[in-house]
Amino acid sequence: MSNSNTGVVAGGSALYGLGIFGAWVWFWQQADGFWEYVGAILQGFVWPAFMVYDLFHALGS
Repeated sequence: MSNSNTGVVAGGSALYGLGIFGAWVWFWQQADGFWEYVGAILQGFVWPAFMVYDLFHALGS
């Protein structure tokens, strides 16, 4: 018998995917120029890194 956790992985992936779309909306609204829109798309993929950085910065202050 195999014990797989594919349901747990799929749930995490769906949540991360929703986070990406939310980050894209947020960063897109903050952008003003062409390169800021390009940056908004890239930031949407790495939003957890920004969130953790800001969290550690707030805890360290």
